[in-house]
Amino acid sequence: MITTVVFDLDDTLYEEISYCRSGFEAVARFLAEKVASASSGEIFDSLWGQFTSGNHTQTFNTALDELNIEYDGELIAELVKVYRNHEPEISLPKDSSDILTGLSGKYTLAMLTDGFLPAQKLKVAALGIEKYFKCIVYTEELGREFWKPCPVGFEKIMEALNVKANEMVYIGDNESKDFIAPNKLGFRTIKLARDGHIHTSTSDDPDSKPQHVITNLDELPGLLESIK
Repeated sequence: MITTVVFDLDDTLYEEISYCRSGFEAVARFLAEKVASASSGEIFDSLWGQFTSGNHTQTFNTALDELNIEYDGELIAELVKVYRNHEPEISLPKDSSDILTGLSGKYTLAMLTDGFLPAQKLKVAALGIEKYFKCIVYTEELGREFWKPCPVGFEKIMEALNVKANEMVYIGDNESKDFIAPNKLGFRTIKLARDGHIHTSTSDDPDSKPQHVITNLDELPGLLESIK
């Protein structure tokens, strides 16, 4: 019997692309105050164009090259810091709000999320969702080596809530890392495969495969009821 539902955060409870946009807007405002050659709008357009075209690793460098803005490693590190520390302009989608409200009366809810701090905590605060969860594990607080697919974060939730793996479900979106550990521990695993997610690739590794797939959160209550 399922008693506990554990959620991923990014691209599960809200669209991560909205956070990325908010971060690039913050960086653009910051950088426009440091240089006279480009407006915040021009800087944002370049950053957003790079990111949405698939450049997720050298976004700042390539955009600054495009804008003919001189930079060094120190400036890039400063921009990364602005991105990770900005207060995000994001909101909780109605389907997520409805699901969290509805499930919280029937199940114990928890969350496990990777990502740099304080960015992940700022996201949770902006979304106003901390109240729904009995336990939240930010794997960055444990150490970078404990990010998924490491099982330690999941084990921490099991210990904190005193619940067995076969009573738990984990819901995420990224096949490259989300389901490996909970599958091995004995959780039921569910992939939320909505349009617009950043991580859309699938995996051929059977350990990475979720046991169930849904395309919107409205399907979740019925699926949970069906899992024995």
